[in-house]
Amino acid sequence: MQSSELLSKLIIVCPMLFLAGFADSIAGGGGVISLPAFVFAGLPLHMAYGTNKFSMSLGTSVSAYKYYKAGHLRLGAALFAVGGALIGAGIGASLALLVSEKYLSYILMVLLPVAAVFIMANRRFGESETTREISKRKEYALSSLVGLFVGAYDGFFGPGAGMFYTLLFASLLGYSLLSASANARVVNLASNVGALFAFISGGKVLYAVGIPAAACTILGNYLGARLAIKNGARFIRPVMVAVIVLLILKLAADYIFIA
Repeated sequence: MQSSELLSKLIIVCPMLFLAGFADSIAGGGGVISLPAFVFAGLPLHMAYGTNKFSMSLGTSVSAYKYYKAGHLRLGAALFAVGGALIGAGIGASLALLVSEKYLSYILMVLLPVAAVFIMANRRFGESETTREISKRKEYALSSLVGLFVGAYDGFFGPGAGMFYTLLFASLLGYSLLSASANARVVNLASNVGALFAFISGGKVLYAVGIPAAACTILGNYLGARLAIKNGARFIRPVMVAVIVLLILKLAADYIFIA
């Protein structure tokens, strides 16, 4: 690849990967920004997927560590969710071979606006922890189910999985949005790393683009996690709504172009 061609790709990718890392570290859903950036920069689709996984995995590891150091990660529940997600991803991938993803996109076009209204209407959503009201056994069981269902969604469809992890950890388990986001980053990291090994073994990572993009993603993740830890739910909620809006726009664009 010539230096001028590489530079043109990085001019497109790097700012978008910073934004993707920033959003992903707070509310999840950064892939809605990052993957189209690689595709728009001219990478072949499989190379875009692999390079995206490489960059986003490195960024997510930074935000996950920041949340862990700040004491917001519930490691036991996160590990149960990882186990559920690994099973769910396999189920989702198998379903993807049998069922058209357009049916799920129709459902999401209804559910996502409802989720956005719920978050905006409940101004105190995710500000405090209510997990003391449930036993550890129930917490781990619910975490496994969250991992299973969102993992299946991720394997079947994908976009916005991190945001769904955050939303379900907060709404079903009573986590604060900080703890929910922390656990979501760990589950996302595990699934990303698992997929990344497959892309690396298949030679589908363009490191000349992926390494500078990863640096931008790491910076975005670091800054986003730091601001989320400092400002809490009142900062995380509007970012979640913004991610939902981006996902709705993506689904609408996919429908228009497919139709």
